Amino acid sequence: MSSFMEVYRRILLATNARTQSELAEVLEIRQSSISEAKRRGAVPSGWYIKLFEKFGLSQDWLRYGTGPMYLRTEAGYMPQEFLPEGVKENPVHYSEPAAKSTLITVYGMHCQFKGEGVPELEAVGKLALPSSFAGPDTLVLRMHSRNMSSTVREGAYLGVDISDTRPLSDGVFVLKDERAGLLVRRVFLDCGSEPRYHLRSDDKTHPESIMQPEEFSDRVVGRVGWVLQKV
Repeated sequence: MSSFMEVYRRILLATNARTQSELAEVLEIRQSSISEAKRRGAVPSGWYIKLFEKFGLSQDWLRYGTGPMYLRTEAGYMPQEFLPEGVKENPVHYSEPAAKSTLITVYGMHCQFKGEGVPELEAVGKLALPSSFAGPDTLVLRMHSRNMSSTVREGAYLGVDISDTRPLSDGVFVLKDERAGLLVRRVFLDCGSEPRYHLRSDDKTHPESIMQPEEFSDRVVGRVGWVLQKV
Protein backbone atom coordinates (compact mmCIF):
# COMPACT_ATOMS: atom_id res chain seq x y z
CA MET A 1 0.00 0.00 0.00
CA SER A 2 1.30 3.45 -0.89
CA SER A 3 1.68 6.04 1.84
CA PHE A 4 -0.96 8.71 2.31
CA MET A 5 1.25 11.39 0.74
CA GLU A 6 1.89 9.25 -2.37
CA VAL A 7 -1.85 8.80 -2.90
CA TYR A 8 -2.46 12.47 -2.10
CA ARG A 9 0.09 13.58 -4.71
CA ARG A 10 -1.55 11.37 -7.35
CA ILE A 11 -4.94 12.89 -6.51
CA LEU A 12 -3.54 16.41 -6.92
CA LEU A 13 -1.93 15.44 -10.21
CA ALA A 14 -5.11 13.87 -11.61
CA THR A 15 -7.45 16.69 -10.55
CA ASN A 16 -5.07 19.58 -11.30
CA ALA A 17 -5.76 20.89 -7.78
CA ARG A 18 -2.90 22.86 -6.23
CA THR A 19 -4.15 23.57 -2.72
CA GLN A 20 -6.25 21.91 -0.06
CA SER A 21 -8.94 24.48 -0.73
CA GLU A 22 -9.12 23.59 -4.44
CA LEU A 23 -9.12 19.85 -3.69
CA ALA A 24 -11.88 20.30 -1.10
CA GLU A 25 -14.00 22.00 -3.76
CA VAL A 26 -13.40 19.14 -6.18
CA LEU A 27 -14.25 16.49 -3.56
CA GLU A 28 -17.19 18.58 -2.28
CA ILE A 29 -15.98 18.39 1.31
CA ARG A 30 -14.67 20.83 3.94
CA GLN A 31 -10.99 21.75 3.87
CA SER A 32 -10.74 20.60 7.49
CA SER A 33 -11.62 17.06 6.32
CA ILE A 34 -8.45 17.01 4.22
CA SER A 35 -6.35 18.21 7.15
CA GLU A 36 -7.87 15.49 9.32
CA ALA A 37 -7.15 12.80 6.70
CA LYS A 38 -3.52 13.95 6.50
CA ARG A 39 -3.24 13.84 10.29
CA ARG A 40 -4.58 10.26 10.38
CA GLY A 41 -2.54 9.25 7.34
CA ALA A 42 -5.52 7.53 5.67
CA VAL A 43 -7.47 8.39 2.53
CA PRO A 44 -11.25 8.13 3.17
CA SER A 45 -13.04 5.63 0.93
CA GLY A 46 -15.48 8.36 -0.09
CA TRP A 47 -12.67 10.18 -1.87
CA TYR A 48 -12.08 7.24 -4.20
CA ILE A 49 -15.79 7.00 -4.98
CA LYS A 50 -16.06 10.73 -5.73
CA LEU A 51 -12.94 10.70 -7.93
CA PHE A 52 -14.28 7.76 -9.90
CA GLU A 53 -17.71 9.36 -10.36
CA LYS A 54 -16.30 12.71 -11.48
CA PHE A 55 -13.22 11.71 -13.45
CA GLY A 56 -13.39 7.96 -14.02
CA LEU A 57 -10.15 7.58 -12.01
CA SER A 58 -9.07 4.04 -11.22
CA GLN A 59 -8.88 3.27 -7.51
CA ASP A 60 -5.97 0.91 -8.12
CA TRP A 61 -4.01 3.69 -9.83
CA LEU A 62 -4.76 6.11 -7.00
CA ARG A 63 -3.81 3.58 -4.32
CA TYR A 64 -0.80 1.90 -5.90
CA GLY A 65 0.17 3.95 -8.96
CA THR A 66 -0.25 0.89 -11.22
CA GLY A 67 -2.62 -0.04 -14.03
CA PRO A 68 -4.65 2.40 -16.14
CA MET A 69 -5.20 5.84 -14.69
CA TYR A 70 -8.76 6.01 -16.02
CA LEU A 71 -11.55 3.48 -16.38
CA ARG A 72 -14.22 3.77 -19.04
CA THR A 73 -17.77 3.51 -17.77
CA GLU A 74 -21.23 3.81 -19.30
CA ALA A 75 -21.95 7.00 -17.37
CA GLY A 76 -18.59 8.54 -16.60
CA TYR A 77 -16.40 11.39 -17.77
CA MET A 78 -13.38 10.21 -19.69
CA PRO A 79 -10.78 13.01 -19.41
CA GLN A 80 -7.91 13.40 -21.83
CA GLU A 81 -4.70 11.79 -20.61
CA PHE A 82 -2.51 14.20 -22.57
CA LEU A 83 -3.43 17.85 -22.98
CA PRO A 84 -1.67 20.35 -25.23
CA GLU A 85 1.17 22.09 -23.43
CA GLY A 86 -0.03 25.08 -21.45
CA VAL A 87 -3.69 23.97 -21.44
CA LYS A 88 -5.12 23.36 -17.98
CA GLU A 89 -8.55 21.98 -17.15
CA ASN A 90 -10.37 23.25 -14.09
CA PRO A 91 -11.68 20.10 -12.38
CA VAL A 92 -14.20 22.05 -10.33
CA HIS A 93 -16.36 22.49 -13.43
CA TYR A 94 -16.78 18.72 -13.84
CA SER A 95 -19.52 18.87 -11.20
CA GLU A 96 -21.64 21.14 -13.41
CA PRO A 97 -24.57 19.49 -15.29
CA ALA A 98 -23.18 20.44 -18.71
CA ALA A 99 -19.88 18.70 -17.90
CA LYS A 100 -21.39 15.36 -16.89
CA SER A 101 -22.15 12.82 -19.58
CA THR A 102 -24.72 10.05 -19.78
CA LEU A 103 -24.68 7.08 -22.13
CA ILE A 104 -28.13 6.66 -23.67
CA THR A 105 -29.75 4.25 -26.10
CA VAL A 106 -30.52 5.47 -29.63
CA TYR A 107 -33.56 4.08 -31.45
CA GLY A 108 -34.43 3.76 -35.10
CA MET A 109 -37.56 5.27 -36.60
CA HIS A 110 -38.88 2.09 -38.21
CA CYS A 111 -41.19 0.51 -35.64
CA GLN A 112 -44.31 -1.45 -34.86
CA PHE A 113 -47.39 -0.06 -33.18
CA LYS A 114 -49.05 -1.85 -30.31
CA GLY A 115 -51.78 0.30 -28.82
CA GLU A 116 -51.34 3.84 -27.54
CA GLY A 117 -48.24 5.62 -26.31
CA VAL A 118 -44.68 5.34 -27.60
CA PRO A 119 -44.45 2.50 -30.16
CA GLU A 120 -42.13 -0.48 -29.82
CA LEU A 121 -38.72 0.72 -30.99
CA GLU A 122 -35.53 -1.01 -32.08
CA ALA A 123 -32.26 0.07 -30.49
CA VAL A 124 -29.63 1.00 -33.09
CA GLY A 125 -26.73 2.15 -30.90
CA LYS A 126 -25.50 4.23 -27.98
CA LEU A 127 -24.63 7.90 -27.64
CA ALA A 128 -22.84 9.90 -24.93
CA LEU A 129 -24.70 13.14 -24.16
CA PRO A 130 -24.38 15.95 -21.61
CA SER A 131 -26.62 14.86 -18.75
CA SER A 132 -28.70 18.02 -19.12
CA PHE A 133 -29.72 16.80 -22.62
CA ALA A 134 -30.71 13.30 -21.48
CA GLY A 135 -33.64 13.78 -19.13
CA PRO A 136 -35.99 10.97 -18.07
CA ASP A 137 -38.55 12.00 -20.72
CA THR A 138 -36.03 12.25 -23.58
CA LEU A 139 -36.29 9.72 -26.40
CA VAL A 140 -33.28 9.77 -28.75
CA LEU A 141 -33.91 8.79 -32.38
CA ARG A 142 -31.65 8.43 -35.43
CA MET A 143 -33.12 10.27 -38.42
CA HIS A 144 -33.56 7.85 -41.33
CA SER A 145 -34.80 10.13 -44.10
CA ARG A 146 -34.07 13.44 -45.81
CA ASN A 147 -37.56 14.92 -45.70
CA MET A 148 -36.61 17.53 -43.05
CA SER A 149 -33.36 18.65 -44.69
CA SER A 150 -31.60 20.88 -44.02
CA THR A 151 -33.02 21.49 -40.55
CA VAL A 152 -32.66 17.80 -39.70
CA ARG A 153 -30.32 15.84 -41.92
CA GLU A 154 -30.35 12.12 -42.57
CA GLY A 155 -28.36 10.38 -39.82
CA ALA A 156 -28.92 13.18 -37.26
CA TYR A 157 -29.73 12.42 -33.63
CA LEU A 158 -33.04 13.80 -32.37
CA GLY A 159 -33.84 14.48 -28.73
CA VAL A 160 -37.62 14.06 -28.40
CA ASP A 161 -39.42 15.25 -25.28
CA ILE A 162 -42.18 12.65 -24.95
CA SER A 163 -43.81 14.66 -22.13
CA ASP A 164 -44.44 17.59 -24.49
CA THR A 165 -47.30 16.55 -26.75
CA ARG A 166 -49.17 19.86 -26.83
CA PRO A 167 -49.63 21.32 -30.32
CA LEU A 168 -47.25 24.22 -30.90
CA SER A 169 -47.43 26.18 -34.12
CA ASP A 170 -44.10 25.98 -35.99
CA GLY A 171 -42.93 23.32 -33.54
CA VAL A 172 -41.19 20.18 -34.85
CA PHE A 173 -42.87 16.96 -33.70
CA VAL A 174 -42.41 13.22 -34.09
CA LEU A 175 -45.61 11.50 -35.19
CA LYS A 176 -46.66 7.89 -35.60
CA ASP A 177 -47.44 6.61 -39.06
CA GLU A 178 -48.57 3.00 -39.54
CA ARG A 179 -46.83 2.73 -42.93
CA ALA A 180 -43.63 4.72 -42.41
CA GLY A 181 -43.02 4.23 -38.69
CA LEU A 182 -42.11 7.57 -37.13
CA LEU A 183 -42.23 10.84 -39.04
CA VAL A 184 -40.73 14.24 -38.25
CA ARG A 185 -42.93 17.15 -39.28
CA ARG A 186 -43.24 20.87 -38.63
CA VAL A 187 -46.75 21.63 -37.31
CA PHE A 188 -48.79 24.75 -38.12
CA LEU A 189 -52.18 25.53 -36.59
CA ASP A 190 -54.94 26.67 -38.94
CA CYS A 191 -57.45 28.66 -36.85
CA GLY A 192 -60.18 28.81 -39.48
CA SER A 193 -63.81 27.91 -39.01
CA GLU A 194 -62.68 24.29 -38.55
CA PRO A 195 -59.36 24.22 -36.67
CA ARG A 196 -56.84 21.78 -38.11
CA TYR A 197 -53.10 21.23 -38.32
CA HIS A 198 -50.85 21.48 -41.35
CA LEU A 199 -47.91 19.06 -41.31
CA ARG A 200 -44.97 20.18 -43.43
CA SER A 201 -41.54 18.88 -44.32
CA ASP A 202 -38.69 21.38 -44.59
CA ASP A 203 -37.84 19.69 -47.88
CA LYS A 204 -40.42 21.31 -50.17
CA THR A 205 -40.50 18.30 -52.51
CA HIS A 206 -42.58 16.43 -49.91
CA PRO A 207 -46.30 17.25 -49.94
CA GLU A 208 -48.07 18.91 -47.04
CA SER A 209 -50.72 16.95 -45.16
CA ILE A 210 -53.67 17.93 -43.00
CA MET A 211 -54.50 16.50 -39.58
CA GLN A 212 -57.51 17.01 -37.32
CA PRO A 213 -56.91 17.95 -33.64
CA GLU A 214 -58.13 14.61 -32.31
CA GLU A 215 -55.91 12.73 -34.77
CA PHE A 216 -52.89 14.75 -33.70
CA SER A 217 -53.32 13.80 -30.04
CA ASP A 218 -53.48 10.11 -31.02
CA ARG A 219 -50.41 10.18 -33.25
CA VAL A 220 -47.99 12.56 -31.53
CA VAL A 221 -44.97 10.99 -29.78
CA GLY A 222 -43.31 14.20 -28.60
CA ARG A 223 -41.67 17.46 -29.60
CA VAL A 224 -38.12 17.63 -30.94
CA GLY A 225 -36.10 19.58 -28.38
CA TRP A 226 -32.62 19.32 -29.88
CA VAL A 227 -30.77 18.00 -32.94
CA LEU A 228 -27.20 16.71 -33.05
CA GLN A 229 -25.72 16.50 -36.54
CA LYS A 230 -22.71 17.31 -38.68
CA VAL A 231 -22.74 20.56 -40.66
